Amino acid sequence: MSIEKLQHSFCKIVADYYPIVVGLPTIDQEGNALIKVDPANLCIPDIQEMTIQHPAEAFFESRPSDIKGNPDVLFFNTRKFYRESGAELMPKANYQKENSGVVIRIIRFKDSPYVAFSFSLSHGIFDGIGAMVFINHWAEYTRNLADVDAGNYKLADPPLNDRQIFHDSLKDVEALKVPYIDYFKENVPPLPFELPENPAAALINIPDIPVCEEQHMLHFSSKTLNRMRNDVDPAHTINTVLAAFIAKNMLLANIEVFGTTPLLTCVAIAYDSRLRSDIPQQYSGNASCISVAPISSQKVLDGTYQDLANELKEHSARNQSGHTKTFLDILENDMKLMFQTSLSLCNTPASSYVGMTNVRYMPFYTIDFGYGKPGILGFDYYMREGMIRVLPNSQDGGVDLVVNFRDEFFEKLCNLEDVKKYADVIY
Repeated sequence: MSIEKLQHSFCKIVADYYPIVVGLPTIDQEGNALIKVDPANLCIPDIQEMTIQHPAEAFFESRPSDIKGNPDVLFFNTRKFYRESGAELMPKANYQKENSGVVIRIIRFKDSPYVAFSFSLSHGIFDGIGAMVFINHWAEYTRNLADVDAGNYKLADPPLNDRQIFHDSLKDVEALKVPYIDYFKENVPPLPFELPENPAAALINIPDIPVCEEQHMLHFSSKTLNRMRNDVDPAHTINTVLAAFIAKNMLLANIEVFGTTPLLTCVAIAYDSRLRSDIPQQYSGNASCISVAPISSQKVLDGTYQDLANELKEHSARNQSGHTKTFLDILENDMKLMFQTSLSLCNTPASSYVGMTNVRYMPFYTIDFGYGKPGILGFDYYMREGMIRVLPNSQDGGVDLVVNFRDEFFEKLCNLEDVKKYADVIY
């Protein structure tokens, strides 16, 4: 995997289809934040390679596959990597330093056939779907670089990355009330500091936020997922069953640590608004929205997984194009409320919190820079305690849950009977 070839193909795909990637955030005359592409002031991507003086296998965990005849399932232990490899934390794309809108690292390991591809892209440009489509397009350009350089190659399904497309798709949609917004307006305490009604300028200049290094991984094989779904309610999707399972057990772990029952359990689930509106599937910008279910913790404790799954499904089903329009309006015009709400979503003696993003349907395993498709997915450290990423695992068709949960809480979680029954603790 030549770093020069990757850098060259990156420049090509950005110039042809993704110029926004090298834009910089700015504030327009109305005080709104936008990404501006100025040829005289580009945000040059940070693409480098690094070498680790250990084999990649030193950071692997393995578990027997429950598919007869299959090899062991392998996992990349991010915590072990940072503890033992000598590598510093990977930079994050956040525009706070020069050339940091896109950060790519090609990681080579001593005496190992494995090469790791690490990337961080600004959430102001992409959501998860858009980011993965961009990486796939970049890989496609890399595989066909000779034709690209000759001017003979075009993407069959080019992206749409003008934000106005997002607005135009919703202009005739009636905005609908989002129940949890009213809830947080009435119940979230005021910020302990002043923030303007439109804090775009202030948020652009927020310094680096430390990542959560207390990261863990749970694995659920395909067979286990189906068994858990059948035990809870086969009418529900695996995603809803997983959310109910994690929310109930994280609440139980919080109670053991804090010694008290929080009044509220909040379950936040991100969803792709392209699937619930007329926003084109090719739109590559950030089209993710959030559904939040504020539920009485006592109700969670007294009910079954099926009861909680029903509740989460009801909240999720409400999210149609009208709710997307309302969420977009708040995001762009009342960021103060969103910022205030996000600060209240955490695990405390007063509240239990799960923030779940399901990325299992994103096109990870189609990425191919000409050297083969990925065999193992890992996840770097990211911000926010309580957040969970659901990754697909192609080795056994299961999922890996990357969990940001404080170590003492996670220990309590792993000792719960239902967690031991269904989950395989990786690290």
